Amino acid sequence: MGKSGSGFDVQLPRSLKAERRDEIAILSLARAQKRNAIDDPTVFGIEAFFTALPDGIKAVVLAGEGEHFCSGLDLGELTARNVAQGIAHSQSWHRAFERIEFGKVPVVAVLHGAVVGGGLEIAAACHIRVAEASAYYALPEGSRGIFVGGGGSVRLPRLIGTARVTDMMLTGRIYDAEEGQAIGISHYLVARGAGLAKGIELARRIAGNAPMTNFAVTQVLPRIAESDPASGYVTEALIAAIAQGDDEAKARLEAFLEKRAPKVVRDKVVRNKTARH
Repeated sequence: MGKSGSGFDVQLPRSLKAERRDEIAILSLARAQKRNAIDDPTVFGIEAFFTALPDGIKAVVLAGEGEHFCSGLDLGELTARNVAQGIAHSQSWHRAFERIEFGKVPVVAVLHGAVVGGGLEIAAACHIRVAEASAYYALPEGSRGIFVGGGGSVRLPRLIGTARVTDMMLTGRIYDAEEGQAIGISHYLVARGAGLAKGIELARRIAGNAPMTNFAVTQVLPRIAESDPASGYVTEALIAAIAQGDDEAKARLEAFLEKRAPKVVRDKVVRNKTARH
């Protein structure tokens, strides 16, 4: 293991590479020869990276080197574990991926090629998912005689529904990029090779938001969604008051009222129409 470059004060395994571009961090799975299969050092490295993010980083892009995002768990690590060790291993994935979902900043995943098993579990922990046309999704645990262990049984049903997850795990169904977009796995679908640029574009847009709003969206919104309505309304009122009371929010609202900030507009789409006679 060695210290990553670009100002990240964290020890990363060779299977991870980190890069800083101003307020954006890019973390890449760098085990292309293994289709970016996840081993223990990678999991621990992910946890360490997201735990030790510098304060100046406001968004992270998570990507994979080579032809695939991530083919899931390195199955070679399973053979020697007993039940107790298996529980501890699964919990180590839970800790690492929770650092993504409920970490310091929003995370944009860039998906291409295999997004399989644990790779899909990592993607589900991210806040925004950009898929290239080459992406495909599967949960082959049933055929392997195992079960998801990285939070997939919690996050994926909330994302695409329990029935679809059941189908994927029982039958080995594979969704391609367009199908994954249609059922809600990805937020954006782009051409092959265009994912990283789109991910960085979105991350920069996210980094431009007020930090308190980003915190509310990533930390509070998911908890409101899981609470009963009465508790949700109270929590919403509290976080809305906290956000609008922040000094940066006041400055941004003042800029808008003074017409120094852009309005929300939608670009006009020009379509050629054939006249009817």
